[in-house]
Amino acid sequence: MSGPILQIALPSPLRRLFDYRAPAGLRLDDLQVGLRVSVPFGNRQMVGVIAAISDQSSVPVGKLKRASELIDHSPLLPDSLWKLCSWTASYYQHGLGDTLSSALPVLLRRGEPAMARQDMLWQLLPGAYPEHPAISRAPKQKEAVQTLSRHPHGLSHALISQWGLTRDALESLERKGLAQRIHQSPHHTSEPQPLLKETPLSPNGEQQAALDAITAGDGFHAWLLEGVTGSGKTEVYLQAIQHCLQQQRQALVLIPEIGLTPQTLERFRRRFSVPVVILHSGLNDRERLDAWIAARDGEAGIVIGTRSAIFTPLARPGLIIVDEEHDLSYKQQEGLRYNARDLAVYRAHLEQVGLILGSATPSFESLHNVQRGRYQRLRLTQRAGNASPPTIQCLDIRSRPLEGGMSRPLIQLMGEHLRRGNQVLVFINRRGFAPTLMCHDCGWMAECRRCDARMTLHQSPAQLHCHHCGSQRAVDRCCPKCQSQDLRPIGAGTERTEEHLTECFPDFPILRIDRDTMARKQAMQSMLARIQSGAPCVLVGTQMLAKGHHFPDVTLVAILDADGGLFSADFRGPERMAQLIIQVAGRAGRANKPGQVLIQTHMAEHQLLLDLTEHDYDRFAERELAGRAAAQLPPYSFMALLRAESNSSAQTNQFLDEACTLAEQLIASLDIADVELLGPVPSPMERRAGRYRAQLLVQAGQRSILHQLLHHWLAALEQHPLARRVRWSIDVDPLDMF
Repeated sequence: MSGPILQIALPSPLRRLFDYRAPAGLRLDDLQVGLRVSVPFGNRQMVGVIAAISDQSSVPVGKLKRASELIDHSPLLPDSLWKLCSWTASYYQHGLGDTLSSALPVLLRRGEPAMARQDMLWQLLPGAYPEHPAISRAPKQKEAVQTLSRHPHGLSHALISQWGLTRDALESLERKGLAQRIHQSPHHTSEPQPLLKETPLSPNGEQQAALDAITAGDGFHAWLLEGVTGSGKTEVYLQAIQHCLQQQRQALVLIPEIGLTPQTLERFRRRFSVPVVILHSGLNDRERLDAWIAARDGEAGIVIGTRSAIFTPLARPGLIIVDEEHDLSYKQQEGLRYNARDLAVYRAHLEQVGLILGSATPSFESLHNVQRGRYQRLRLTQRAGNASPPTIQCLDIRSRPLEGGMSRPLIQLMGEHLRRGNQVLVFINRRGFAPTLMCHDCGWMAECRRCDARMTLHQSPAQLHCHHCGSQRAVDRCCPKCQSQDLRPIGAGTERTEEHLTECFPDFPILRIDRDTMARKQAMQSMLARIQSGAPCVLVGTQMLAKGHHFPDVTLVAILDADGGLFSADFRGPERMAQLIIQVAGRAGRANKPGQVLIQTHMAEHQLLLDLTEHDYDRFAERELAGRAAAQLPPYSFMALLRAESNSSAQTNQFLDEACTLAEQLIASLDIADVELLGPVPSPMERRAGRYRAQLLVQAGQRSILHQLLHHWLAALEQHPLARRVRWSIDVDPLDMF
């Protein structure tokens, strides 16, 4: 034997480990599971993680390559995070190497050392004073000593110019033994400070009851904090975190969108004196690694991040919070298709800490877990302060003329609110000027040349844009079918709504918030600052406005089209529609001004809308859950979706047909019952970005049975002759059936 065999997890979609000999000169004592190593892979070097150490391999030792270099001396991830990643790879039927890669910052995947960037500080040495003889004839050095004396814990090198100091003066003091340079983490705190910067708000009875339950728990507990919009869920989070920090432990807070990060970060930093770090895709690689290390080393007391932050190591974990737990953004839709909310539950169990799942509109899965006794339900039914729930009305727009997607009664009501000095929010979940461009003579519509979808008309700049594959082209000047020049935009998007509102209310600013206007860095923050000023204005936006924002001066919310989700082909459509309407409606009347919500609809008698106008999400959820139970749909059954795509529809269908046959054979040979195969069928949008897509749904009455089948099935599919010619993936617990 030529030494230990390392089983390396490499960032590859293959669900396997790769065997290598240990780097030359290393002993068995130098090796541990969890260390990064650099290895030759094909004609390049890759960074992998040691997943196991063995004394044998299925490959002859003489043919094994030797790992090039050991990068770490201690494992990057604590034991609980290693277990979480291993469980994630197993549950979502994904490669461990790819899973670990998703859990690590980019710089660590490239082999960079796991060290934070160090701040350089200038600090006076004992015996230094402004009248010191060594600087009597050096006014700039004397000024530097005076400035440094006001910063006994050191002045950052990055700030010296702001204080009028020069590097030459400081280096002269250093040579004379009067000053020194020190290096420390940017999150270092020089001395203990009071935990709180501001006094917490006095909780009402419901908030106090929730806090009593949360702070009384020890070890793993899961609480579903269901609070109506504006009920003060964030204050409960803050005071629960205060209790966690007082125990010298750390808190991890997950939020669904990057857009919520600035206001969340500002509120947490205003309350606490401990370092607070953020983790999301908007950071550069260095910022993300620094925050990751600050959390791992225990320097950051609070970690705030989007879904990938669930993999952030904590030195002293104490509490995990998932805000807006129902949000689809917690589900990764590419590659490793994990659900961060579900991983938060498993991680809290592994680390034996408390978990708070917060929402005004809990997911049906969480409500089902309450029914089964897995979660404890804590309810906040009253809005904080003097705020009262908004009144919700449906406006039947049948037979009413619409201009820019809005009816005349709605425009009149908006004018009344604006003239009273208030703000109005108009919600329309479609970007662009119009959903499509149509020829008025022959009915031709502008369609994407790469997708089975219509192009969206944008005005700024003028172009046709496919929101599915990203392709763009110039706006047609005449109909390519009949050569008519009478081309008309059909329907309304945020741009067209903004344009019409500008005509209706020329004296008030119209602020559009969607992915197009918020693309620039800091754009969201500057827009929110304008809104928070309180000046009357109209906000026009998509779902970006629906989540978690506090707009105290919005007194009217208008939902232009509530009908889209009422008859969705996806069984989750009504649930999502109800959540969206309630979340958007919750932006109205959040302070001491009464709020009003107006929903334009052609279906004013629909039961879902009737439930929501009475603020009765519970009754709606009970009815929907009963229907799901009768139909044996999740959460009363378990699903996995096999997706496939290729340049040929025949090849895609052939792969899925043979995959279906293989699954049927496995079901018979493994003697598995209560499993149903649905499909294969073309995806609702069969052609996307020039590739043909289809899917096969597997549904089982028990989770364990589903995973038993998937384990054998996917191993066989990886060896299938078509597996390399078709792009395919498995989505366990899919939330998007399309």
